[in-house]
Amino acid sequence: MFNLANRVQVLLNQTLTAVSVLTAAIALISVVQLYFAGVWSIDTTSISNVKAIALLKNLRSFGALHGKPKENSKIAFDLSADLTPLFHWNTKQIFVYLTAEYEGKLAGLSSRVTYWDKIITRREDATLSLKNARAKYLVWDVEKSFRGRNATLRLEWSIQPYVGAFVLGETLVGEDFAFASVKRKS
Repeated sequence: MFNLANRVQVLLNQTLTAVSVLTAAIALISVVQLYFAGVWSIDTTSISNVKAIALLKNLRSFGALHGKPKENSKIAFDLSADLTPLFHWNTKQIFVYLTAEYEGKLAGLSSRVTYWDKIITRREDATLSLKNARAKYLVWDVEKSFRGRNATLRLEWSIQPYVGAFVLGETLVGEDFAFASVKRKS
C-alpha cells in the first residue's frame, strides 16, 4: 500500500498544493498592495493640446470598401503622466494606451478606439512626458464619418504581473475634443 509510487504521488500532490496556495497568496497580496497605493485614483496625469486630423484613405486596410474612400481620424497631443505607483515587486510590465470614447449615431451606443500605446518594462521609464506626440494608429468608424461628434480621451493601463491576473485601470483625467472634418476639394 505504501510503495514508492504512492509516496511519490503524495509528495507531488502536497508540493502542488503548497505552490498553488503560495501563488494565490502572492496574487492577492499584490492586488491589495495596489489598492492601498491608490493606483485606481492616479491624478498626476494631464492630456492637453489635442489636435484632431481627418484624412480620406482609399485602401481596404484603412476601412475603404468597393473603391469608396473612408474617413480616418488621427490626433496630435501633449501627455504628462507619472505611472510609477503602478510598479511594485510583482509588476512585470505595464501596457499604457490612450483611448477616445465617443457616442454612436444610435442612442445609447458608444465606441472606444485606441490612438496610442506603449509598453513600460521599468519603473524608471514610467514617467511620461510627450509634447506634440502623434497617434500611432489611424482609426475609422463603422459610420461614414466622425463629423459632428465629440470624444473624450483617457489614459488607460494594464498591469501584467509575474504572478496573478492582469489588473486594469485608467487615470482620472480625461480631455474632450471634437473630431475634425475632412476638407473636400471644390
